Amino acid sequence: MVAGDYIRIAPDVKLGRDVRIYAFVNLYGCEIGDESKIGAFAEIQKGARIGKRVKVSSHAFICEGVTIEDEVFIGQGVVFINDRYPQATTAEGALQTETDWQVVPTLVKRRASIGSNATILCGVTIGEGAIVGAGSVVTKDVPPYTIVAGNPARVIRQIADHE
Repeated sequence: MVAGDYIRIAPDVKLGRDVRIYAFVNLYGCEIGDESKIGAFAEIQKGARIGKRVKVSSHAFICEGVTIEDEVFIGQGVVFINDRYPQATTAEGALQTETDWQVVPTLVKRRASIGSNATILCGVTIGEGAIVGAGSVVTKDVPPYTIVAGNPARVIRQIADHE
């Protein structure tokens, strides 16, 4: 593991073998599998699970409720969302706490790739070997071995040779 003065790894983080972590990273309550790489300025929140040999590029935000399987690529600036209707306050005007909303899980299957600056809404599954184009907004499930792009992300084509 690469460590520096500007890395925050909470004691409840479960790190696999040979995980590489770069500067200005914030990790808490998450699991990161063997041989994964976490780029600079990334944040991975509690309850997020990162598989083995995953590359999380700089400035990525992986929130609670996200599961990323093995060998996935997460591009620069990718953002995951875990709440369909986020609000700052309750109906009474008090700041919301964890008990005021429910996490909606998201799953990224093995060997998928998510391009830079994509936004992944909650409750979706990105299929095995799928590719999400840079800047896309994923609002629904992405089938395995499919390329999607746009806002909202739409199927561009199937990946013919996925062996």
